[in-house]
Amino acid sequence: MMRQYELVERVRRYNPHADEDLLNRAYVYAMKAHGTQKRASGDPFFSHPLEVAAILTDLRLDDATIVAAVLHDTIEDTAATREEIERLFGNEIAKLVDGLTKIKKLDLVSKQAEQAENFRKLLLAIVEDVRVLLVKLADRLHNMRTLRYMPAEKRTRVAQETLDIYAPLAGRMGMQNVRDELEDLAFRQLEPDAHAMIVSRLADLRARSGALIARIESELAERLAASGIVAAVHGRQKQPYSIWRKMERKSVAFEQLSDIFGFRVLVRDAADCYRVVGVVHTAWATVPGRFKDYVSTPKQNDYRSIHTTVVGPSSQRVELQIRTNEMHQVAEHGIAAHALYKDGRVEGSAELSRDSRAYQWLRRTIEMLAEGDSPEEFLEHTKLELFHDQVFCFTPKGRLIALPRGATPIDFAYAIHTDVGNTAVGAKVNGRVAPLGSELHNGDEVEILRASGQTPPAVWETLVITGKARAAVRRATREAVRAQYAGLGRQIVVRAFERAGKVLSEDKLRNALPRLARSSVEDVLAAVGRGEMFSGDVVKALYPDLKEERPAAPPAKRSEAGWFGMKKAASLIFKVPEEAGNHQNSIPIRGLRGDLPVRFAPNGGAVPGDRIVGILTPGEGITIYPIQSPALTAFDDQPERWLDVRWDIDEAQKQHFPAQIIVTAINEPGTLAEIAGVIGNNGGNIDNIQIVVRSPDFREMAIDVEVSNLKHLNAIISELRTRSVVSKVERVNG
Repeated sequence: MMRQYELVERVRRYNPHADEDLLNRAYVYAMKAHGTQKRASGDPFFSHPLEVAAILTDLRLDDATIVAAVLHDTIEDTAATREEIERLFGNEIAKLVDGLTKIKKLDLVSKQAEQAENFRKLLLAIVEDVRVLLVKLADRLHNMRTLRYMPAEKRTRVAQETLDIYAPLAGRMGMQNVRDELEDLAFRQLEPDAHAMIVSRLADLRARSGALIARIESELAERLAASGIVAAVHGRQKQPYSIWRKMERKSVAFEQLSDIFGFRVLVRDAADCYRVVGVVHTAWATVPGRFKDYVSTPKQNDYRSIHTTVVGPSSQRVELQIRTNEMHQVAEHGIAAHALYKDGRVEGSAELSRDSRAYQWLRRTIEMLAEGDSPEEFLEHTKLELFHDQVFCFTPKGRLIALPRGATPIDFAYAIHTDVGNTAVGAKVNGRVAPLGSELHNGDEVEILRASGQTPPAVWETLVITGKARAAVRRATREAVRAQYAGLGRQIVVRAFERAGKVLSEDKLRNALPRLARSSVEDVLAAVGRGEMFSGDVVKALYPDLKEERPAAPPAKRSEAGWFGMKKAASLIFKVPEEAGNHQNSIPIRGLRGDLPVRFAPNGGAVPGDRIVGILTPGEGITIYPIQSPALTAFDDQPERWLDVRWDIDEAQKQHFPAQIIVTAINEPGTLAEIAGVIGNNGGNIDNIQIVVRSPDFREMAIDVEVSNLKHLNAIISELRTRSVVSKVERVNG
């Protein structure tokens, strides 16, 4: 266990002006607070916070962060209180310890909803002071190093949590060393056989390739020195988990990987980075598509480096990372490398980190909390962004937009602004019109084509990969559906007031909201449209003294005249005269692409020319049935769900409506083609066909067709009946 003077010395190595008294007091306080507590390994519990502090001294963090690490378990596991820590060590350290205590209570691998809500709390705690995350990552790293002492079930749970949440977070914060070790420890626990296999093969490969690696290092260093470039060249090896993930992603064997070994070139300044590229590309052939410049366009976690691959000595592919020493510190330690020194003192990394791209990403992620409609969505979106690499694209004006790999122009549009995404109707990529679902690549210039009044279709959710875009599409879809229900509800309520001899007043309705248990007029109208609230209840809320008469039970049999009797019974909730068949107050139906949530009867549909009735289904909108549909008997005892509807078709717009026909035809070659030809030649569209074998000589076909109206449908049926291969044709009436 690290001793008191050793902790002080570790901090003084990089910060000669460290507050020794503060460090000593924290050491003594935590040691006394934890007392005789033991870890699962049998070691004194106090050894754990000391090891966490030691990890953070390797990251060269400020005194407050080191002290918070020493104290981070005291509030949770001892009699210590936040008030006492604030009194003894100040408000800054107390806030850090309190944030860590809250995080410790979270269970990130639990039921999806609980995990999502806890992850929100985790990031909210972090964003107040990013040093909380640094201590938490060090805490998790030490726990993973000692994971073998935990019960098997807990080992698996903690390892999965590490792989899902903490390792990607470390990567997003640019802390590559921490990420690599967390991934390796978790991989070893979750896939022990795969881990052992890769480690063994790496050892064999090193033994076989050692001489070649040394030769490449030597030759590269000599060429750079000959060009007057001061550089350090080091061979490096991919991590086992990174190798495993690539094998899984590309479905390749270990032997097929050509980039297991690479080389890192460290130089003095950015200009030397590009000089190294010139030397390397002049000496050896480059591998096309393998050059990436993260110096001029850093990653969101502040990573800066030039990547290139060449065919080096012995025709060996050589991967190179070229960076300055300062870039290397950021690449290894990420946001922790932003602790700067002025006049020999370490400034708090919490303040300095706010200028980093990693911290800005964290802020943007937190902003999604306000936009997300559920914790599960937030967790899903954040995980998507944690695990994606990046591509860099440009607006026509040259603005750089960083996106996850695999992003589409829709993602690009939402990255610019939510309004740009919501109104996007097309895109130009590098000057050419491209599908909105096409994948973007590094360096693409993207222009978004917009149109006012556009609403993003729900299918966009399957095309986007960024959390922001997916959340915005879902939100816009929900708002569009809600607007549809509110529009339907408004028509229903207006007609209910008209039947009652009243006029809908939104001001009066707003005053009646408490009686309807809704917070806005829009909520009331949407509830009526969804079938969650009866329109008569809205009238009653405004006019409580109005005499109400509920409809009697409907007749058992329905004819067209019977339907009008039903309509009259369902409409006359309040005693207002209405002539049967009067459609002035009916709701117009324009089809599937109208502004109402409308669908047609699942078996048989309905087409203009049919007498129709609407059935209101809670949460689904209106289902349109032909008046002769036998399915309507199921709603005989629910008259409040019946709506008087009528067709309102614009002849200038060629709309199609669903219908179903049953065709009994002779079983011989060419029959189906002839039937399809009749439908197609008459301007109909086949949506689906189901064939049933009735006998060896005949087949029965249930054909879903789309037609413009009843006359169109009857013309198709009539011509089918004239064909010799057709025995019988009937329309299905729902």
